[in-house]
Amino acid sequence: MTDETETTAPDSVARDSHEHLSRDFVRTVLDLVEAGDVEAVREKVEPLHPADIADLVELTPAEQRQPLAAAIAGLIDGDVLAEMNDWVRDELIEALDPHEVADIAAELDTDDAVAIIEDMEEEDQRAVLRALDPDDRAAIEEALSYPEESAGRLMQRELIAVPEHWTVGDVLDYLRGEEELATDFWEIFVVDPGHKPVGTCALSWILRTPRSVAMGDVMKREQTLIPVGMDQEEVALIFQKYALISAAVIDDSGRLVGMITVDDVVHIISEEAGEDALLLSGAGEGDINEPVVDSYKVRVRWLIANLGTAMVAATIIGMFEGTIVKMVTLAALMPIVAGVGGNAGTQTMAVTVRALATNQLTQSNTMRAIRREIKVALLNGVTIAAVLGSGVGLVFQNPLLGGVIATAMLANIVIAGCAGVLVPLTLARFRADPAVASSVFVTMTTDSMGFLVFLGLASASGLTG
Repeated sequence: MTDETETTAPDSVARDSHEHLSRDFVRTVLDLVEAGDVEAVREKVEPLHPADIADLVELTPAEQRQPLAAAIAGLIDGDVLAEMNDWVRDELIEALDPHEVADIAAELDTDDAVAIIEDMEEEDQRAVLRALDPDDRAAIEEALSYPEESAGRLMQRELIAVPEHWTVGDVLDYLRGEEELATDFWEIFVVDPGHKPVGTCALSWILRTPRSVAMGDVMKREQTLIPVGMDQEEVALIFQKYALISAAVIDDSGRLVGMITVDDVVHIISEEAGEDALLLSGAGEGDINEPVVDSYKVRVRWLIANLGTAMVAATIIGMFEGTIVKMVTLAALMPIVAGVGGNAGTQTMAVTVRALATNQLTQSNTMRAIRREIKVALLNGVTIAAVLGSGVGLVFQNPLLGGVIATAMLANIVIAGCAGVLVPLTLARFRADPAVASSVFVTMTTDSMGFLVFLGLASASGLTG
């Protein structure tokens, strides 16, 4: 497979303040498509960078994408598809012949080709693979054999590996004499006779070292090796921790099978961060290009779950119906206790989920993290309780009511802090994704306990007697 080429977007392309294609430019192109002026469309689009062509297709309404794609068919190549939103890309690929998809995949590095092919229907996958040449097909089939979101799917096979006994001069002659080499690489991997990596050497070192020096003398033997089955999120954390530009990927026997580069990891970091934020809200993938029915299916189940937790809170309120009837003011104050407690729980939950995702929170420091969050909750609780209790006591001319709501607020914020850290930890312990379900349980806890503590204290204190 050949490597991606870079082009530069011309200054003449109109852009808005956020560096996207401007609305006027997109509208002009679509008007030309509607008018059937294919030549003018191509003149407008051809100078664009592949990422900008991808943006153009994404910004086009769904019903106009196929006519646009037909007008610029020769310009939608592998580089463009690699930059495109997954939903939009899948929609376009469905309209292409397997041989056309194979031609596009052959232009790309293995990791980008796999990203295009992996989401296709199994029958379409087989048709595309049959259309590829044997070497490309073998590389992609091997990648598809690894689990989704693993280093094996993320890595690219195009790398430079040389034996330890070679000299720097041998390496330079090899790089200059071979035509079928990767063009984008920052380091050279040194391997033993069993093709196991024994070191790595930056290009800058090679360029500054005399030709007669052996690679074994100039290479760095300490290196970070990525197991082929490692989850891509763990790969991203390793790149961040050790400030890597690239890293070797090894199979179960320790042999070098590929490499992962920092540009791939940047995409993973962005995707994982956005994914966790959306999962916390129960919005699924949250992609504006996702089909309406798919978005509905993902979101409605969490709304139903929230409905169930709301019924629990409503049941608790019903238990104190008599208390509320005797003092209607309680009904006005209840949402304050539950709402502030919910926000406190959400803050703690967000910190905990992020710490789990970035491996900052492990078994070795779990108790310290729990104690820390409880201390923060106590400080927040005392502060908010003092402000709220004083305010309610003055406004309603009822010091006892102020004391009751202050105590309930303090208790609920502490409960929220505990729930915000314990719920994600418990879910993670049982190998469930804490970003997916934490919010439902934390919200249920803060609402239910907020109502229970406030109304229970109001009833027990004789406030409504």
